[in-house]
Amino acid sequence: MSLLRLLARPAPRTLTRAFSTTPASKLARMTIVGRLAAEPEPVATSTAKDLTRYAVATSYGPADNRQTSYFRVTCFDEGPKRDYLLGLPKGTLVYVEGDATIRNYDDAEGKRQSSLNVVQRTLEVLKRGEPRNQEAESQS
Repeated sequence: MSLLRLLARPAPRTLTRAFSTTPASKLARMTIVGRLAAEPEPVATSTAKDLTRYAVATSYGPADNRQTSYFRVTCFDEGPKRDYLLGLPKGTLVYVEGDATIRNYDDAEGKRQSSLNVVQRTLEVLKRGEPRNQEAESQS
């Protein structure tokens, strides 16, 4: 009889994610739509692999109480993609997809801090900002 009970039991369920067909990962994907807060900057590393850092500003809330958040993004693209990114002026409206991670650390005062790190996977320019030299000419 116990053998029949074992055979009659439903098979154990495997854990699946009903909302996605991709495998789970330890990284979170983040999408940011906003304006470049400053021109992207090249950064040299000790491993001779250059990277580019930039910040994207997003605004939300009603016009009389608008809030702005700044997201620091790192990009490891090389060649023409890197040159294109470095040529974008401040104020360019961008769409960025990236992998987000949170890093915890102790600051110089010994306080526990958290930092959100975004590594760019995709960048699309939605509206190009005005280059600096054109802004100065249009104001005169």
